[in-house]
Amino acid sequence: MSAETFTTAMFLITAVIAAGVLINAVFPVVYTMAGTFQSATHESDQRLRTDFKIVTSFANYNGGSPQNPGVAQIWMKNVGSSRIPLSDITNRSDVFAGADSGFDRLTYDYGYSGNSGTWTAELYDTNNNQYWDPGETLLITVYTDKIPSPSSGDTVYFQFILPDGIWRSTDFAAFNPAGS
Repeated sequence: MSAETFTTAMFLITAVIAAGVLINAVFPVVYTMAGTFQSATHESDQRLRTDFKIVTSFANYNGGSPQNPGVAQIWMKNVGSSRIPLSDITNRSDVFAGADSGFDRLTYDYGYSGNSGTWTAELYDTNNNQYWDPGETLLITVYTDKIPSPSSGDTVYFQFILPDGIWRSTDFAAFNPAGS
């Protein structure tokens, strides 16, 4: 009888130790996976709530030289349910503009110099909180020598990408103020 008790006790001790080892090995993995799922869920929620629409656009050809770059203006409306800090737009967003056959990534122009290869943002901020709130309009002005001549047959390509990866693009014709 004592041999059976000893064997049962050994099996019980082995089972408790194995359960402890299993819990110590599995719990950190489960905890890490829960954090990963929570992070992915938050990111998906942000992307679903963030949305904007290009309302209208306009471009002047201006000759297509770095000294006299073309100018395009694109008005966009925040149609999502989340607000976007103006600092994220100016510091972390990407703007691409130019001809369909050749466009550039532009840099934000903090000095509003109008140099070729730059862009500026003007927020029509109805409540002066420095956020692009739902329903507010954002004007992007791009300066680039890549805007095509109206006679070339090319259209102007514009793409705006928010820091979270939400993007919109449009193609539109350029106007030549010189009439040629």
